[in-house]
Amino acid sequence: MKLKNNRDAAIAAIPETKEAAQKLTDICHGLAHTAGWWHDLETNKPTTRPVPELLCLIHSEISEALEGYRKDLMDDKLPHRKMLEVELADAVIRIFDMAGGLDMDIAGALAEKLAYNTDREDHKLEKRTATGGKRI
Repeated sequence: MKLKNNRDAAIAAIPETKEAAQKLTDICHGLAHTAGWWHDLETNKPTTRPVPELLCLIHSEISEALEGYRKDLMDDKLPHRKMLEVELADAVIRIFDMAGGLDMDIAGALAEKLAYNTDREDHKLEKRTATGGKRI
């Protein structure tokens, strides 16, 4: 299904997007949990992680993506890929892991936000190109 430049198809795919996002949440958090990222290193007991720490880790991946973009670098771990896309993937992984670890419904929020944005006036091309429109 082609979604680019097809608003109706994209809107129809929102429920599938929620399902896919929930699967990503389960996978990303499951792998991180299995690797011990949600366990105390001294006791090996499950623990919660501080939200500021998790947000900083997401931010660090975005900063690394920016650096890769600025320098037009290939990734050092996946050398056939640009650093920009690999670091963005790392940020997405961290976001879905955080959502799973904190029992957040990121999948539902994503689907609802996509639906909400389809009718936002400031997201319509004619409004964006108008004087004072949202350009960045």
